[in-house]
This record gives sequence, C-alpha cells and structure tokens, in this order.
Amino acid sequence: MRRAEFEVKDKEVFEAVLAECEYGTLSLIDGNEPYGVPVNFVWYGGAICFHGSREGRKADTIAQNSQAAFSVVKPYSLIPSYFSDTRAACPATQFFASAHVAGNVTIVERDDEKCAILSAMMQKLQPDGGYETIDATNPIYTKMVSQTAVYKLTPTHTSMKVKAGQNLSDERKADIIKKLSDRGSELDKTTAKAIGNKGII
Repeated sequence: MRRAEFEVKDKEVFEAVLAECEYGTLSLIDGNEPYGVPVNFVWYGGAICFHGSREGRKADTIAQNSQAAFSVVKPYSLIPSYFSDTRAACPATQFFASAHVAGNVTIVERDDEKCAILSAMMQKLQPDGGYETIDATNPIYTKMVSQTAVYKLTPTHTSMKVKAGQNLSDERKADIIKKLSDRGSELDKTTAKAIGNKGII
C-alpha cells in the first residue's frame, strides 16, 4: 500500500468492517474480460462466503477460473473543500474504511456446511430472527439447499485501508471534527469518532 499511514493490520478491525458491510464487489476473470458483481456475503470460517444460482455467468466464470478478488467499503463522511477555508476544489475528499481479499473460490458441496454458511448470512442480514433454522432435512429448505450454490473465497492475501485524517496535523483534525459536529449527521458523528481514534472505531 502506497500510503502506509492508512494501512490497518488489526484482524479484529478487519473482521468488524466485513461484519458491518452488507455487500461487496466480487471481481472475477471471464476469459479475457474483467467481471465484477455485487454480492451479499458473510465472513465465515476465515473466508468470504456468498451464494447464488448454479447457472449463469458468475457460476460459469468461477468454474473456468477460480481466481477472485473481493472488496468492501464502509463510507465515512464527505469532507467538502470549504472545510479547508479555500475556494479551490482540491481538498474535497471522503473518509472511508475498505477491506480487500484475494484468493480462490471453491463451491461448497456438503449440505451441513452450506446450511451453516447460509445460517451465518441470515444472522448477519436478519439478526432479529423470524425464520426457522436452516436445515437441509427440513422440508421447507430441502429443495432450496439442493438448488442453491454456496461459494467460499479463501484468502491468499488480505489488506485493509482506513482514511480518516491520519495524515493531518492535530490542529487540522480538531478543525474537521468541529465542523463535522456542527453539521451534525449521524455519519458525521461516526466520522468524528474515527478521526479521534486514528481511523478505527
């Protein structure tokens, strides 16, 4: 990573960002063409797990070439140029946290593992419950589990970047925090907290 001050190597922070992001972009290689597709996912067993149809471009591409990359972004506030007391557009930016995974995709074959991954995804996306436990022996799920493809992207490389003013002076950080507090949205409050905590919340 070119800007080392933005790199975060803390595993817990990496996993926390993955837990907070509902979807990410899966990047594949379709013949000689790049192919990116947004997918809901869950970080489970040290892998990015997602589901989909057994047929279609995504399934065909993975079958032909298992190499993949996956990225998520957790946005923080837009920092407008006038926060810098200038008429120039140049200082305008956005703070954010991003996580990146590269590796190889495999299809999950065992029903018990598929159900465990799908259950983990439901717990992430619907934490309030309201559904029966996913079990391939349950008649309401038997056909669904059989027809649904579940994939794991097992990492060979991971990285994380958090841009939240780490490269700024203490005076400049304090000024941005004040202006975010004055603007006062919930995202601004979260961003101000991230700036005060070296990008990690």
